[in-house]
Amino acid sequence: MTQNYIIYIGKEAVYTILLISGPLLACSLIVGLLISVFQATTQIQEQTLTFVPKIVMVLITLIIFGPWMLNILISFTTNLIHSIPNLMR
Repeated sequence: MTQNYIIYIGKEAVYTILLISGPLLACSLIVGLLISVFQATTQIQEQTLTFVPKIVMVLITLIIFGPWMLNILISFTTNLIHSIPNLMR
């Protein structure tokens, strides 16, 4: 196992994490921004108002993008498992 291969595995792991978490984070960010604009417009300063819509939208996003995320994770895992015999060389 070389140093370059370890760096490659780390790079692929970070890339996979970013791909999997990207849609959920983007959805949460957009919903939070919309609720913040709504709170600023109506001058409602309730801190707990953002939690329920964010949770609902993240759940909906997870249902929509879940199979895609699972395929990416399975692809990364199978590539990692298939590369195990090559690590001992």
